[in-house]
Amino acid sequence: MKSRSQDQSLSESRELDRSFDPLTGNPPSKPQKKSLKQRFLKLLPCYRSDSSPSINQRSISDEAELSTVCFRPQGLDRLVQQTRFSKKELQVLYRGFKNECPSGVVNEETFKRIYSQFFPQGDSSMYAHFLFEAFDTHNNGSVSFEDFAVSLSILLRGSITDKLHWAFNLYDLNKDGCITREEMTDIMFSIYDMMGRCTYPNMKASAPKEHVDSFFQKMDSNSDGVVTMEEFLDTCQKDENIMRSMHMFDDVI
Repeated sequence: MKSRSQDQSLSESRELDRSFDPLTGNPPSKPQKKSLKQRFLKLLPCYRSDSSPSINQRSISDEAELSTVCFRPQGLDRLVQQTRFSKKELQVLYRGFKNECPSGVVNEETFKRIYSQFFPQGDSSMYAHFLFEAFDTHNNGSVSFEDFAVSLSILLRGSITDKLHWAFNLYDLNKDGCITREEMTDIMFSIYDMMGRCTYPNMKASAPKEHVDSFFQKMDSNSDGVVTMEEFLDTCQKDENIMRSMHMFDDVI
């Protein structure tokens, strides 16, 4: 006879399966919302593990503290225009970024190392590679503070359309304007390598392919074997579960 705790664990695992979102690669269920937000911030170089308050909660008005930040005024003014962050918020982000990355840029290996700390029981290297390429907007093998701030602004404060465009770019691996089955299969296998082995019961080996089939059944409206940006936006905006997942990082900062 199964114990009450075993029944509860099984129930929770089934809930995880139901809520697992192939669009974001994360379970967007409400109880895990705060945890996911914190995980995302922690993988970013500006986040210090010993600093739990958000930017708005911190005393960013302390001019003496901000005076230690060395940031080109021209670059800062430009970023204020390009992002939804204030000048002081960008100064705080930049200070943390430089503390973690004195060179001023993050390379892929550093990004993978940071990301792997949050999925120690899985292999997150391939998903981190895809995520890094989405942040590397100039395709030069490194993520600058400017790259970081622009993407972070979209994910935390962008409109739903902005976030969906960013997600589409993540899955469009060769950046040709459409998502193929091969690209989505690579994405899904990277997600299952990262998370699939950490679930109970373990995900079936066929689960990534089933998710890809489901993705294309929903998204590929003209059945031509690829998903365009127009199809992606149209389907996502009509799907309540996906729309909820797009709010998962709201109000972090």
